[in-house]
Amino acid sequence: MANSDDLPVRDDLRGQSPYGAPQIDVPVLLNVNENPYPPSESLVADVAIAVADATRSLNRYPDRDARALRADLAAYLLEESGVALTPGQVWAANGSNEVMLQLMQTFGGPGRVALGFSPTYSMYPDYCRDTFTRYVTVPRAVDFTVDLDSALAAIAEHRPSVVLLASPNNPTGTALSLDAVRAILAEAHGVVVVDEAYAEFRHAGVPSALELLADHPRLVVTRTMSKAFALAGARVGYLAASEAVVDAVQLVRLPYHLSSITQAVARSALAHAGELQAQVALLREQRDALVEWLRGRGHVVADSDANFIFFGLFDDRHAIWQGLLERGVLIRETGPDHWLRVSVGTPQENAAFRAALEEVTA
Repeated sequence: MANSDDLPVRDDLRGQSPYGAPQIDVPVLLNVNENPYPPSESLVADVAIAVADATRSLNRYPDRDARALRADLAAYLLEESGVALTPGQVWAANGSNEVMLQLMQTFGGPGRVALGFSPTYSMYPDYCRDTFTRYVTVPRAVDFTVDLDSALAAIAEHRPSVVLLASPNNPTGTALSLDAVRAILAEAHGVVVVDEAYAEFRHAGVPSALELLADHPRLVVTRTMSKAFALAGARVGYLAASEAVVDAVQLVRLPYHLSSITQAVARSALAHAGELQAQVALLREQRDALVEWLRGRGHVVADSDANFIFFGLFDDRHAIWQGLLERGVLIRETGPDHWLRVSVGTPQENAAFRAALEEVTA
């Protein structure tokens, strides 16, 4: 990164590094929780047609409200979670990162507090820094669940305008119960954001916080198309909430923030939701098998409802990470010391990971 000492950079940004996981060209990439299966040829063909059609009108601005996309997303959520929403209860942006930033711009700000539960997604502090919101964290329990007594005490003490709950949590994969979300909603003074970026990978019977929206107007549920829809390169995220929340978020959105091309690609992918869910089912099976294998080898493994696994404990996790890298397998050093995170890949990639880990830990 170039030297910016002579530039009038904000003091709170000096010495900081931009967010980013290592991007290393190795045969097996299992470090950023991507869906390992590329779009099908039928989806590729449909995207090509949709993009060509959108290109014919690129001299005009896109639909700034993304109305057709929001209607499609509402229809998808009804099918996926059984929760009926109006298009006015859904908002889309460039990845769930932009959705989260818009939420912090709307409900955070100077003199306000956001409450998180560590370890959790490493971008939450950055969203708060970028919106001049004070970030306060409460440690999770030993099993990485949210300790409700500590959570409610922190809400009473700090009166956060935003409570950030990731379910499944990144990097641990831990899901929240609806009872826990209800208890936090009952005490929270501001909005409660349940980040469900990995929700499609949850075990059967694990509910979505979408089910609570009808009774909780200050609840926001965020999702992404990067993971289950294998659309990480398209950058599409969205939220579901009350129409009042959606209206408020639009106050901070940039004009025409979601391009015509992006909207066309996302709608094409939603039309293929059925085939993509079949891939998700396979990834769930692979995850559960990998959890069982890791535990069988004596590793400590957090329960996971995501498409990744948090495992340990290692005296020198960097040495393990490096050893895997030298064998062509890239995973992630993140979260507390002594733990590593591996994304669930194809059966062949998972086999390569198992073989490499056996060698490194022999």
